[in-house]
Amino acid sequence: MITLFQALNLILNVVWFIMIAHIILSWLINFQVLNIRQPLVAQIWYGLNNLLEPIYSPIRRMLPNTGGLDLAPLVAFIVIIIAQRALINNAGFFYGY
Repeated sequence: MITLFQALNLILNVVWFIMIAHIILSWLINFQVLNIRQPLVAQIWYGLNNLLEPIYSPIRRMLPNTGGLDLAPLVAFIVIIIAQRALINNAGFFYGY
């Protein structure tokens, strides 16, 4: 059960860092520091979009339309934080105490 706890914690941490990379990359593209026409940038951008779209799309369906402001990453961060705290608070279940 310890490995299940560690695997779940690792998955949440990886998703957290992928979301951070996606947000930073979106800022760099929007402020024209990076250009989406560059093959490497485009490949990274579309790869991150494909990874995170299954997480963001259900959240976007539940949120009201806010125009150009996408609140899905913020909600996803909050859900990840809650899941990590719940996992850590229930660590005794995984360790068998």
